[in-house]
Amino acid sequence: MSEPSRDAHLSNDASRKAAERRIRNRALTIGVSVMPFGLSFGAVSVEAHLSLVQVCLLSLVLFSGASQFALVSIIGAGGSYFSAVGTALLLGVRNGLYGARINALLRPGGWRRLVTAEATIDESTAMAVSESRSGHAARAFWSTALSVYVLWNASTIVGALVGNALGSPATTGLNVAGPAAFIALLAPRLTTIRMRLVALGSGAVALVTVPVVPVGAPILIGGLTAVALLLVFDR
Repeated sequence: MSEPSRDAHLSNDASRKAAERRIRNRALTIGVSVMPFGLSFGAVSVEAHLSLVQVCLLSLVLFSGASQFALVSIIGAGGSYFSAVGTALLLGVRNGLYGARINALLRPGGWRRLVTAEATIDESTAMAVSESRSGHAARAFWSTALSVYVLWNASTIVGALVGNALGSPATTGLNVAGPAAFIALLAPRLTTIRMRLVALGSGAVALVTVPVVPVGAPILIGGLTAVALLLVFDR
């Protein structure tokens, strides 16, 4: 191997290792950051009278924090299963939109499509997109998905197991993690006047309907209002 070729090889190897280290550190940081929400979800779920098995299955199978919090919060407040499931599904629509982008980036085939669909969440999608130009989108996606999946489920179990010992989530402050998760999910997307108007309008409609509709329905109505407003603004 000539000297220029050897130097180029060493440079590429160093660049690859640096990218792997960067992705690994970011993925672990993201995974750790979801743990407080996982603890809260476990505690809130127990408070809503879900069994440990049910709590674990929600995190293992549904694996969507905002949808899980919405589902459990509505059930815990006495809302209908229709409102709870409908709201969770509405919040999960964004994952389907992410799926189109991830499919274009990773091109999964066969059974991998199912696994990729399960792992397509806010964090893994953001990491994959951010590394698309570097050529490390797949590594970023799977590293982040694995980190979040393991730590989210582990913290959910811990939260459920110690939920009774911690007392009511309201007295420990864990009950605010659900609304905080929604705000953290929504705030970065309100970058235009149109999106801010949609958020304000749908939020106002949800608040107005609280006294007159069943528990959980205001969230569903607010979400549908947001979709309707977006369609109107896009005309």
